[in-house]
Amino acid sequence: MSKNKVAVTEVMEQDFLVVDGLATVADALAQMIEKDLPFAFVAKRDDDDEFGILLVSDIAKKVLAPHKAPERINVYEVMTKPVLSVQPDMDIRYCARLFDNFGISTAPVIRAGEILGVVTYGELVLKGLASST
Repeated sequence: MSKNKVAVTEVMEQDFLVVDGLATVADALAQMIEKDLPFAFVAKRDDDDEFGILLVSDIAKKVLAPHKAPERINVYEVMTKPVLSVQPDMDIRYCARLFDNFGISTAPVIRAGEILGVVTYGELVLKGLASST
């Protein structure tokens, strides 16, 4: 791999979804399907709050497996919060290490309390590593 730094902003996707924590899982899932995304970020309630993330695996484990009705469960009941995030100028190599260290594969790219995009292992490898070789 080249020693040139590739920043997360160079590989992140700008197509992401933000849902309200009070939304039902059914509503969030419908939006995720519409945007063809396996996750949704959960909006902050106020400036002192943190973003959350809702993954399809969260829905599978906490709604589908225990046979709960997705229209009766709110996003905040099954989401992960706070979500681990990355800085826009982080080197993709460190982002990959962060993902490995914490067992995650998706993170929002956040600057000044706002989500700029999303980065996944796919972007890190296919857009980052592949373009720098």
